[in-house]
Amino acid sequence: MRKILLNWLLVCLAALPVMAQQALEKHYKLIEDISYIDPAETDDYRRERCRLDLYYPADETDFPTVVWFHGGGLETGNKYIPEELKNAGVAVAAVNYRLSPKAQNPAYLEDAAEALAWTFSEIEKQGGNPESIYVSGHSAGGYLTLMLALDSTWLAPYGIGPDQVKAYFPISGQTLTHYTIRKERGVPMQLPVIDAYAPVQWLRSETPPIRLISGDRNLELTGRYEENALLDALLRGAGNTNTKLIELQGFNHGNVVQPGCILLLDYIRRQEKN
Repeated sequence: MRKILLNWLLVCLAALPVMAQQALEKHYKLIEDISYIDPAETDDYRRERCRLDLYYPADETDFPTVVWFHGGGLETGNKYIPEELKNAGVAVAAVNYRLSPKAQNPAYLEDAAEALAWTFSEIEKQGGNPESIYVSGHSAGGYLTLMLALDSTWLAPYGIGPDQVKAYFPISGQTLTHYTIRKERGVPMQLPVIDAYAPVQWLRSETPPIRLISGDRNLELTGRYEENALLDALLRGAGNTNTKLIELQGFNHGNVVQPGCILLLDYIRRQEKN
């Protein structure tokens, strides 16, 4: 496990405009409310929610893409482009998905998988590299990220495997069965549950790099750091050497998004230079 100190992150934040100087000179395009489901879909709620915004460097080719899932406990929230990922040389597919209680498990997991599958099939048409797709999200979005990373069930209908993603960056995601799924079942939200909808149920020795990003254990939501530490330990115990747990000291559940995105962007830049 790595602890990243607040002062170091503040330096990164201050350096961000300089790091993105060349990218700022590029022309970016935003296409909003793209449906990522079958045009023949008749369910009104799916037609409303199963949309994404695609933000990309319009005059570039072969660029990497981040598929970004918003947070909100699987009950609230809307797609958005994180500020840290704008004007940074990457495309962002910001995804909406169905929410509880109007839709219930596994609706949001199905939507997350279909949005990622859409990105694989469509990003090259806009100039992106389908071999450089990264998946990230905050809180509930981090949970969705982890489920896609570890359980191949969700992507299988599209002929895609989780190992085709270049790296996963779940930010403060749950690793047990999500508390909203427990709530849907009438189980107390504070009662831990581990079943097929828990990332820790799907340990794999071989995965793309997974960076488990957590806020400060003393400032995070109850048990959130510990859940990520558990998954990190279990993956390592299963022989996985591609996982790292990063605790961002001084950051809470809400404001951990900003440094988490900066770490993601720094990782992408280093990978794409190789």
